[in-house]
Amino acid sequence: MKVTVNPGKLKGILYAPPSKSVMQRYLAAGLLSEGTTIIRNAGDSDDETAAMQVIASLGAAVHTESKGIVHIRSGGQVSPSSGYIACGESGLAARLFTPLAALAAVPIDILGKGTLLSRPMETLIRSLQAVGVTVKSSGGRLPLTVTGPLAVRDIDIDGSISSQFLTGLLFAFAAAAEKPVTINAVNLQSRPYAELTLQVLKQFGWDVDMQDDTFTIMPVHRVAADRQVAVEGDWSAAAFWLVGGAIAGSVQVAGLELDSLQADRTVLDALKLAGIAVESNPDFLRSACGELQSFAFDASHCPDLFPILSILAAAAKGQSRIMGVSRLLHKESNRAKAIMEMLEQFGVTSFIAQDTLHIEGTGRLQKAEIDSFGDHRIAMAAAIGAVIASGPVVIHGAGSVAKSYPRFFHDLASMNIELQIHK
Repeated sequence: MKVTVNPGKLKGILYAPPSKSVMQRYLAAGLLSEGTTIIRNAGDSDDETAAMQVIASLGAAVHTESKGIVHIRSGGQVSPSSGYIACGESGLAARLFTPLAALAAVPIDILGKGTLLSRPMETLIRSLQAVGVTVKSSGGRLPLTVTGPLAVRDIDIDGSISSQFLTGLLFAFAAAAEKPVTINAVNLQSRPYAELTLQVLKQFGWDVDMQDDTFTIMPVHRVAADRQVAVEGDWSAAAFWLVGGAIAGSVQVAGLELDSLQADRTVLDALKLAGIAVESNPDFLRSACGELQSFAFDASHCPDLFPILSILAAAAKGQSRIMGVSRLLHKESNRAKAIMEMLEQFGVTSFIAQDTLHIEGTGRLQKAEIDSFGDHRIAMAAAIGAVIASGPVVIHGAGSVAKSYPRFFHDLASMNIELQIHK
């Protein structure tokens, strides 16, 4: 799909879509909990849909009662109904649910498609092998075949690539632990996502403690129970609108929790560094155009902010620096390269030195044709950049937004921006 976005001033109010990070963790918890789990404000992105299909393949009964409400009925055990799980293009689904699949003593194929097939899984494979799981892989990438059962024991894992591997092991260990056990995540990155995992585990009755990079899982006798949870708004998605308001117009975003553990809540810190004070009240956040200044921001623990912060930097005159580029290598695209090519098409100079992306902000972008490289966050960042461009911006591969935010272009149009969608 190709979309042409015309420059303009953003104006209006919208609700942040549900957090797919929280949603997928709730799905995992529902699978491993005996009884019925009702998830409200559930999302319908491609990643969330894939995760629902995964837990159904692992033994849960899943159905959508109405838009935004999902029912999960589970016996609390992984009981595969087929010999595979299909994770779509979701890196979190693959890394979260593979350890859960390995709780079963039967071979299970872990399948993916698109860009997920090129994302490395060596850390996950080594971690599973260390706890007795047999793993067959395609050169350290999907598809995998895992044969359990996973043996819960003290383990050290590499946390430098992604915290998603840790999240999967925490859920598996919590479900199966019969005595206290520890996971030591060496050089843990994306720490807020690990904290989010602990929050969900505790919400569902498991006992997990975090001290520095060491996680202690205690055995817990859990009884059958019915639970209701609601998915909070997605700070990753909201970041696009908050930056959009800061560079062109005035935007109100509702449905966000200010005390959220989501890593991308730190977009507020980045905006403050850029000279924008986001107005906060009980009902919504308001971001409005102001005098932008160049900034320096460490995105090592929130790498998903890189694309939209690069647009913020381009809109601020002077050189801005965003640290943590090494975290971008294994995303839906080679994200550092994709960001730099997007900026180049917009007429903005950038370069990488010492794990830092340097951006020479111009205050205004030129009209352009942007290749999203199939990366949803590049497509959305390019669309926000288009509002301050000198003319229409054509975004190729814009359909990739369905991965995380299917309504993105609908919401953009509702914010006073003219656009054309070419199927």
